[in-house]
Amino acid sequence: MLLCTACLVGLQLLISCCWAFACHSTKPSPDFTLPGDYLLAGLFPLHSGCLQVRHRPEVTLYDRPGSFNEHGYHLFQAMRLGVEEINNSTALLPNVTLGYQLYDVCSDSANVYATLRVLSLPGPRHIELQGDLLHYSPKVLAVIGPDTTNRAATTAALLSPFLMPLISYGASSETLSVKRQYPSFLRTIPNDKYQVETMVLLLQRFGWTWISLVGSSGDYGQLGVQALEKQATDQGICIAFKDIVPFSAQVGDERMQRLMRHLAQATATVVVVFSNRPLARVFFESVVLANLTGKVWVASEAWALSRHITGVPGIQRIGMVLGVAIQKRTVPGLKAFEEAYARADKGAPRPCHKSSCCSSNQVCRECEAFTAHTMPKLKGFSMSSAYNAYQAVYAVAHGLHQLLGCASGVCSRGRVYPWQLLEQIHKVNFLLHEDTVMFNDNGDPLSSYNIIAWDWSGPKWTFTVLGSSTWSPVQLDINETKIQWHGKDNQVPKSVCSSDCLEGHQRVVTGFHHCCFECVPCGAGTFLNKSDLYRCQPCGKEEWAPEGSQTCFPRTVVFLACQEHTSWVLLAANTLLLLLLLGTAGLFAWHLDTPVVRSAGGRLCFLMLGSLAAGSSSLYGFFGEPTRPACLLRQALFALGFTIFLSCLTVRSFQLIIIFKFSTKAPTFYHAWVQNHGAGLFVMISSAAQLLICLTWLVVWTPLPTREYQRFPHLVMLECTEANSLGFILAFLYNGLLSISAFACSYLGKDLPENYNEAKCVTFSLLFNFMSWIAFFTTASIYDGKYLPAVNMLAGLSSLSSGFGGYFLPKCYVILCRPDLNSTEHFQASIQDYTRHRGTT
Repeated sequence: MLLCTACLVGLQLLISCCWAFACHSTKPSPDFTLPGDYLLAGLFPLHSGCLQVRHRPEVTLYDRPGSFNEHGYHLFQAMRLGVEEINNSTALLPNVTLGYQLYDVCSDSANVYATLRVLSLPGPRHIELQGDLLHYSPKVLAVIGPDTTNRAATTAALLSPFLMPLISYGASSETLSVKRQYPSFLRTIPNDKYQVETMVLLLQRFGWTWISLVGSSGDYGQLGVQALEKQATDQGICIAFKDIVPFSAQVGDERMQRLMRHLAQATATVVVVFSNRPLARVFFESVVLANLTGKVWVASEAWALSRHITGVPGIQRIGMVLGVAIQKRTVPGLKAFEEAYARADKGAPRPCHKSSCCSSNQVCRECEAFTAHTMPKLKGFSMSSAYNAYQAVYAVAHGLHQLLGCASGVCSRGRVYPWQLLEQIHKVNFLLHEDTVMFNDNGDPLSSYNIIAWDWSGPKWTFTVLGSSTWSPVQLDINETKIQWHGKDNQVPKSVCSSDCLEGHQRVVTGFHHCCFECVPCGAGTFLNKSDLYRCQPCGKEEWAPEGSQTCFPRTVVFLACQEHTSWVLLAANTLLLLLLLGTAGLFAWHLDTPVVRSAGGRLCFLMLGSLAAGSSSLYGFFGEPTRPACLLRQALFALGFTIFLSCLTVRSFQLIIIFKFSTKAPTFYHAWVQNHGAGLFVMISSAAQLLICLTWLVVWTPLPTREYQRFPHLVMLECTEANSLGFILAFLYNGLLSISAFACSYLGKDLPENYNEAKCVTFSLLFNFMSWIAFFTTASIYDGKYLPAVNMLAGLSSLSSGFGGYFLPKCYVILCRPDLNSTEHFQASIQDYTRHRGTT
């Protein structure tokens, strides 16, 4: 397959060469050729031709007045100077000489013609059909040029089967680095890949996310626009408008007028122009004609420093121009070399037919007519480009130096094949006027860009170097203090579709571009995640955020801590109640046989006091961080203790009613009650019922410590789960039923003897109990804060205190302050008064 391909390529080239060599036999100018031991070819655009439709297969060679390309002329002379310096050197190629064949590639057909001439064999001037290309030895070993990506791609494709080195000084397209297609291609100009990355970094540096993009027809502009669009989009930059300037574009034609209208209608302030010089000239002449001003124009290296563009009349009014430019380099002695060339006697210029073309692309009539006064001026842009051509010549020379073994001081003069030279050029690493020259695996140089800005502040155009771009990876270093923006107060122009949102506001895209959006505040509990396309995301479970926040904050964990003032007050009150209960128990034990203690229930009082003490002890579980034991015991123990107290209170009131009211009326019931220990049995059954409720509650609806997140967005409430359980409600309802029973029994005994009449105190205490719990549930319905456990404890403490105060405090008062009322005589007198009163009624 490879052999067939090589034969086919050879056959095609042979046919092409027959046509080319037969049709162009004019003797070349001496300036275009130089004999030597090893020949190089140079392809330079000495003329620029207009595009035209061709009807015959002829090589188009432009030599019209005004078609001379000064920029290409300087590149041409830089190669001639480089070869002359190398031949004069005693160190690089000491005993061999370099020669050259230079061609004017003013058109695509001329470029192909020159390439075929390069591949021709010495002498017969044709390309021989060979199966083994390893030993194919054309008269030229390496090619310098051409200038554009399109022409370089054509030349590289033709030279690739022969692996002839092609070092371009101006073709920067990334596609040329694909070694499978162009294995022999190298260049001394940076790869557009780095130019595109530099442009994207430049746009990001100034926050320009909404841009217009214009390119030129051809590989350079179209591939550059394509790469720039992809990388810019990947970095969050949106393309408001994109277009290509066609090859046939003319200033003022309908196509350019439409392009200008679209640019004017686009809201983007920044326009990136990735174009070659000829079409960039047409584009900016159209911009001036359309009076497009106030823009920031970002230039590609092809035209950033070109006076062909800065010379457009009125271009200083279009706005600010920033650009990426190859680093400014100087070819030492080039200016003097060109002056010497202009002064040299080159004879009379060769005549040309009156037609539009001369018959050779190795003739330059303008060059022959130059004098010291009429020679083209060597300016910065052309000097930098000329340095690339000059550098390419030295790269070939250093490759030959290695291949011929010149390090010993004498070069071998054997036959050299192009592919052998290619291997050595890839290995070169040398200093050329303090610049390191070497190539990476793709044939690209290790170079950098300058970031420049046009300066029209003086009488003439100039530019300011703002910084540089180096790689790899690509990094941008810009001194922003050097920039003079065209807007008010020297402010950086904005080029965005939508202004940045306020902190904590989410971008809601409107339309097709993510750069165009509305700003919506993030809701409470969410934050703006800048790493996720500026979306609002919920905070973590232990975090919170107010509305419009761009970060989450840790939630505050709250519970009824012992260190708070409220807690100290409640703790002191509960402890005081517990001490009073213990003191009352001691007092009643001391006066156990007195009438007051016996009328209060005797030993039953200790059960009542113990149950109140148990309820009081359970209230300590409301303080501090909730724990499993505290959650299990605090409500259940309180409910059980208060049940025992209410049961005793109820049965005590009921027993007094039986004794004073039903002992004579229902003696059978009375004797059965006494004989079967009805009071103790009631207390036991009532307490057991509550105990069963509490156990069921603890097993089925187990109160556990929990972290509550829903009530307050910024708080984590540590609490127990008993408040919303059915067990808690049942226990509370049971105590309520007992309270009503105790209240009823006390009310029925309102007319008992004075020493046994407890209706007023018990009624007051029970009413206070009801009011305490009504207040608690009312508060709980409207307040869910950290002090709700304190309100719960206060309700329990009020219930216990009212029970103790209503039943035991009056008796303690009699024992301590009125001992005369704590006598058998007083109680008998009270009973007798009650009996007489009932007898009279």
